[in-house]
Amino acid sequence: MARNPRRLVDERGWIPASELLEEVSRSTVRTWVATGRLVRLAPGVLALPDAAGNWRVRVAAALHGREAVASHTTALALWELADPVPGPVHITAESGRSGRGSPGVVVHRAPGAWADRRRVEGLAVSAVERAVVDTWGRPALLPRAQVRAAAITAVRRRLCSPRQLRHELARNTRLPGRADLGELVDLLADGCRSELEIWGCLHVLRAPGMPAFVQQRPVTVGAETFVLDAACEESMLAVEMDGAAWHGSRAQRESDIRRDALVATVGWQTLRFGYSRMTGSPEACRRDIRAVHAGRLRMLRGDGVR
Repeated sequence: MARNPRRLVDERGWIPASELLEEVSRSTVRTWVATGRLVRLAPGVLALPDAAGNWRVRVAAALHGREAVASHTTALALWELADPVPGPVHITAESGRSGRGSPGVVVHRAPGAWADRRRVEGLAVSAVERAVVDTWGRPALLPRAQVRAAAITAVRRRLCSPRQLRHELARNTRLPGRADLGELVDLLADGCRSELEIWGCLHVLRAPGMPAFVQQRPVTVGAETFVLDAACEESMLAVEMDGAAWHGSRAQRESDIRRDALVATVGWQTLRFGYSRMTGSPEACRRDIRAVHAGRLRMLRGDGVR
């Protein structure tokens, strides 16, 4: 009879009690738990001590034997849209299902949770749009600024679409803070893909007296397609909003110069605004945009051109 639990637990670091009892007696299992050679993670699930603190192991243990999905902040972490949050694992089971939570596990109830499940590294998990909306409704779990960032990143990575977020929001008519999330989804649907683009859209591009811009406008040059942050079709003026973290490197600056030169060959002029100028001097940015827009219109119409 094996007397070393490490010989019975596979690379996951945990094992269902039912499988363990096929190899050893209940008294042996009790002894291993009592002496710390195994840790009881959840009813019917045991783990090696060095694996018991692993966050993904705790999620797998919480889901084992249940028709339930990782949800809320746990789902956002599995989708790599937020860091794992200290505290309990959150899972959601179908409404009406029996079963309670256990220490370190919070069980939510919602219709369609299991039927609509996705998979991340073999674990059942809520769809991204559902995880965003569920977490938004419980700001005590995660600050809404972090949920906003998760939603923006999810759309930018194409893990979900604004339409899917809007559909999920429509199903939650009593969601706390629903109007604020709806405004964010509308901006994402308009093409915003970062907090800077959202800020620029609201405080610069959509200010009174500004020309009309569309966002995320594709432009093809030869075999390459570039996506403009904001584009005015009338004057063929592109506005790029450059976050310091992404556009601060020499390689990225050289890439931006090449991109601007290429889109210029098909008629587009690019204005670039960094984070500091966009947020610190929005009126100056608006003046520059209006001036270049007016000059472009004169040029395109041939007014005063020699």
